[in-house]
Amino acid sequence: MLSFLQTHPFDMPREISMQWYLKALKQYADFKGRAQRKEYWMFTLFNLIIMVVLQLIGGGGEGGTGDVLSGIYSLAVLLPSIGVTVRRLHDIGKSGWWALLMIVPLIGALVLIYFAVQDSQEGSNEYGPNPKALPV
Repeated sequence: MLSFLQTHPFDMPREISMQWYLKALKQYADFKGRAQRKEYWMFTLFNLIIMVVLQLIGGGGEGGTGDVLSGIYSLAVLLPSIGVTVRRLHDIGKSGWWALLMIVPLIGALVLIYFAVQDSQEGSNEYGPNPKALPV
């Protein structure tokens, strides 16, 4: 029989995990160190999912409850979002000050997305050891 049919889906390693989101929340004011791509993108994914759910709960209309809930949530995760972005920039060897590109419309976001998809800098850099080499 084919080997992929014998494995149970719950036996496979969990790639999408809430642990990355919670890790970023726990390090909400930590602007030192490095964050690997998975941590950054899982935090971003869960943020997006929560924002969509809050909009759906609030009715999705403009100026409705969804906007209020999303606004409160956005304020709550502002500092963790900045922190994980700065640590992600550190992971590729860039200064955290590059995160200020967020305030430049369109071009700033595109540059930060380009930075965020890059692979970690090999080995240790001035911001710490490579997080891929460390146990989670």
